[in-house]
Amino acid sequence: MKKTILTLSMAVMFVGTGLLANATPIKNQIKLEKSKANYDLSSFCKAVMQGDIETVERMIELGEDVNKKSLGMTPAMFAARYNKAEVLQLLIDHGADLSAKSDQGYSVAKYAELSNATDALAVLEGASGS
Repeated sequence: MKKTILTLSMAVMFVGTGLLANATPIKNQIKLEKSKANYDLSSFCKAVMQGDIETVERMIELGEDVNKKSLGMTPAMFAARYNKAEVLQLLIDHGADLSAKSDQGYSVAKYAELSNATDALAVLEGASGS
């Protein structure tokens, strides 16, 4: 009888503890979900950063917006920042807005300057000269 009571009380205690450990206020859950969304880098911008010209080209063909921001920056800003000149030229050819500003207030050219991205700067100079 004592074993049964002890076992039953231990089971209740574990179940109760498990329920409390997993309980999170709804407000905190909503904040976590919103903040997580702010840190999701689009697959298009990932391909731009990696310099994967074939993937970038294919995604543009499938209708990807070349001016859609991810993490507050346009794909052209990622290309300039990571000195992906060939990708940057592709984006420009498909209508990338070089006058757009990031959420931090920087232009495509400023990201290239800050990163010493000489190849990207050359592409940008060629685009502004034409």
